[in-house]
Amino acid sequence: MPAPAFHDLVAPAEWAAIDFISDIHLAPDMPRTRDAWAGYLKSTPADAVLILGDLFDVWVGDDSRLEGFEAECTAVLRQAAHWRRVGFMVGNRDFLLGAAMLEDCGLMAMPDPTVLQAFGQRMLLAHGDALCIADTEYQRFRAMVRSPQWQATALALPLAERRRLAAQMRHASEQRNAQGMLPAEAADVDAATATAWMRAAATPVLVHGHTHRPGSAPLAPGFMRHVLSDWDLDHAGTAARAEVLRLTREGFARLDLAQASRHPALP
Repeated sequence: MPAPAFHDLVAPAEWAAIDFISDIHLAPDMPRTRDAWAGYLKSTPADAVLILGDLFDVWVGDDSRLEGFEAECTAVLRQAAHWRRVGFMVGNRDFLLGAAMLEDCGLMAMPDPTVLQAFGQRMLLAHGDALCIADTEYQRFRAMVRSPQWQATALALPLAERRRLAAQMRHASEQRNAQGMLPAEAADVDAATATAWMRAAATPVLVHGHTHRPGSAPLAPGFMRHVLSDWDLDHAGTAARAEVLRLTREGFARLDLAQASRHPALP
């Protein structure tokens, strides 16, 4: 798989801290997660928050931002972008989020992948789904839905129809995961492909989400990856989780929401 083109993002010299989050999966049935996310955006002392995909569990087009739950989240993002720089990279759930939403909220578009230069380092930022190449069924689906023709056809449908189709696709994906149809290795990034991208981008560090397997470990000698946490504070059957990866001149640190906040009393 050839390395893609890399977008460059150079952090201003005055930035002291950059936060990375992904896989928040905002949805109406996740109120605690939504409130924690909104509180975090209000309270983080970071100069920038870079969202590496799947902020929303589903996004059916920028016109959805004008009503209901999506309108509430849009207001949160718009306010956050007044306080600090907020960058957004689409993921596999919110790939239809486009220019109208970015402009309305004041978000900085971040193509996937992006090379960030900050604090004397170069690091590769990606959502991560494009690197899961062993999941060939998903890669075929990804190529289809990322095509301009497919997206134009989908966005021409009435909003209610798009919501209905998105719910069907989400249900099918959940069933596939629940039935264990995907081998464990296919659900993770391919190390050889990831390191090839890193060599092409001249960076020894990769930051990504998507896999819901937070942690930091070498991909190969001289190549380190940091996997972001997904967020879920609503489902009693799972351990509550919500983590921020913060970068400063001292390096990377994994923080819970209290640690990531100016106000430690926040959840």
